Amino acid sequence: MHLDMGGPGKPAGRYRLLGPSAAGPERPAFDESGRREVTIRELRLPAELRAAALHRARAAAALRHPSIVRVLDVVTQDDAPWLVMEPVAGTTLESAVNARGPLPVVQAARAGVGVLAALTAAHAASYVHGNVEPGHVLLTAGGRAMLTGFGLPTRSTWPSADLWSLGATLHFAVEGRPPGASPAAGPEPLRSLVRAMLNPSGPPPVEVIRETLERLAVDRPLDRLIEALGPLPRAEVAAIGLAVTERLRQGQGPHGGVHPGNVLVDDRGRATLLPSVRSGTPPAYAAPEGGPSPAADLWSLGATLYAALEGRPPAPGAPMTRAGVLGPLLFRLLSPDPAARPSLEEVAAGLSAIGR
Repeated sequence: MHLDMGGPGKPAGRYRLLGPSAAGPERPAFDESGRREVTIRELRLPAELRAAALHRARAAAALRHPSIVRVLDVVTQDDAPWLVMEPVAGTTLESAVNARGPLPVVQAARAGVGVLAALTAAHAASYVHGNVEPGHVLLTAGGRAMLTGFGLPTRSTWPSADLWSLGATLHFAVEGRPPGASPAAGPEPLRSLVRAMLNPSGPPPVEVIRETLERLAVDRPLDRLIEALGPLPRAEVAAIGLAVTERLRQGQGPHGGVHPGNVLVDDRGRATLLPSVRSGTPPAYAAPEGGPSPAADLWSLGATLYAALEGRPPAPGAPMTRAGVLGPLLFRLLSPDPAARPSLEEVAAGLSAIGR
């Protein structure tokens, strides 16, 4: 790291500032030694905090990941630390939302995938970002999201705080405002994930957050598919039900979140049940006995398949007009008596037979 002094317009004697001071905390500069454009930022801190800031900034300079805006160098000028960063062409998430409104779910999820990947790499190196916010998420022209702000002072030392801040950033992305007393309304999986990430008891496991974001970045929730296309063909519904059933068979204990908003379908019609993120099941898809249990998951599966077939959630007395050969299985799944519902093995066998 360079610690030599330069003139007031050239920190370390090599970084020539190009932008005026009014341009903001980060300014374009030219590295005359490396002959490259960079971005540079002065850390304006009380003297007693500068040593700690230098140590943190140098730790940030060791981080490497495609979704991290790299700290290339740490220099001092008049005893003040300066960060030298790679220049990235793009706009901040904050600016994009303020200019054009909330992001589509797919775009917000893709941004979340990039930021989470950056945080995971940093946490693996025992580095907590501590400043995750919409203004530190850069959306590049190529559609990637990169996290900047590494090396800045922070009051947070817990990785879970970074995940909470990522949830708040995603809330801003899809709602257009920071989280308040009533964060992220709506049943769709991203909002459910955001609510779970902002839960005072702590965020879901990183693996759950990652899988949900990665799926939402490429696949469509079943409820949105039903809204767009109406009732689905029986063979497609059977295939979706079989995929959900297999996921339930692989789980440990009740899922507690089986509903169309938590089932994602890719462009080939393949379905995936997302992990439950403590948000529960919407009332229309919750078993009549209440509370999570394997039997309640079966009722919710039946309600989900009913909605896919009929284009609407089940209701007392509502007829089954499109179920066809799926009808007997749905009647058993939607039985008010948990003991009368079929086992997952019976459901899988029945759906497999219909799909053949």
